[in-house]
Amino acid sequence: MTKLEFKMLEIFKAYKKFFIFLFIISGIILFLFYNALKPQKTLPVFSPSDVSPELVDSLVEHITINHRIEDWEFTNQNNKLVSHKDYEGKIYVADFFFTTCPTICPIMKDNMVWLQDKIQQYPNVMLLSHTVIPEIDTPEVLKAYALEKGVDDTKWNLVTGDKRDIFYIARKSYLAVKTGSMDELYDMVHTENFILVDEKRRIRGFYDGTDTEEMERLLTDIEFLVKE
Repeated sequence: MTKLEFKMLEIFKAYKKFFIFLFIISGIILFLFYNALKPQKTLPVFSPSDVSPELVDSLVEHITINHRIEDWEFTNQNNKLVSHKDYEGKIYVADFFFTTCPTICPIMKDNMVWLQDKIQQYPNVMLLSHTVIPEIDTPEVLKAYALEKGVDDTKWNLVTGDKRDIFYIARKSYLAVKTGSMDELYDMVHTENFILVDEKRRIRGFYDGTDTEEMERLLTDIEFLVKE
């Protein structure tokens, strides 16, 4: 060992605690800077003006802020009335479907079943599915469908009711249904959208209910809202 190396070693020994302290402080500072500069996850709050006009009732399409899901009351698969009061203070995922749909509905419902399993650990998270053909999807039909799919009645309501009420809640609140035939009043064409609603009845996201990657994104956003 040269004299210079010996001298350096002596200096290090003398200031060992100082160097360790400096290393720890530097690490803490770098960590704080990283967290301060790292983009923080946020979820938007959607209003009718943010959505395609074909999904929105003309009476609300001009609204840009403070959009919330209106009060509602429908009959579920157990022939019981459920309403917004049953979802008060809850995070929930809503969608629109019909039991005899041969195209996207089976995929949507399989994905909703997957989601039902994932949210079991969250008592504050629920699901809500509205039929768009209430004249066919009676509570009895919905019950049979629920049993077939393995619906958990404590987490997931499949609801039916007056077609006009479903039409308006779909287009004025959830912004998720297209108008169907102009020859039939309140005719609806549902989309593949799953709608994420927060505890304040605000829409926080739209997701393709037929896409597995979108379902993963939905679950991540639910978990974010749970912790928010």
